[in-house]
Amino acid sequence: MSESGRNLDVYYMALERIVEGRPQIVPVGTKISNDAVSVEAGRGKGSIKRSRAIFTALIRDIEQAASAAKNPVGDQKVKLRRSRQTATEYRQAYEAALARELCLLNELFETKKKLAALTGERIIPLRTPPTESSD
Repeated sequence: MSESGRNLDVYYMALERIVEGRPQIVPVGTKISNDAVSVEAGRGKGSIKRSRAIFTALIRDIEQAASAAKNPVGDQKVKLRRSRQTATEYRQAYEAALARELCLLNELFETKKKLAALTGERIIPLRTPPTESSD
């Protein structure tokens, strides 16, 4: 295999890692571009040049991978679905917490009624009116 073929293999392996979401150098989720592939391949930014005939097929493959990865409508729908699911989960957790709170208040009220019946005292209200502080 020629030296230029080995160089292209490095770029193709870098492109594959980026597409699969497991890059080693660039951050995960980096937009697929010539510069991202060249940096992931361990080369300098801008090392993939359109003016060099050797990179023609590589540039075409990078553009295809970028267009395949760029599906903004699908991404937005997925984000919207996740957001709605998260909102539903938070609402359910909130309602469950309110239900627990009401059950505990009811239990406290019943306990105070029993205590008042045993001691003969008046029922203590659950909420006491705020007292005015004297200055």
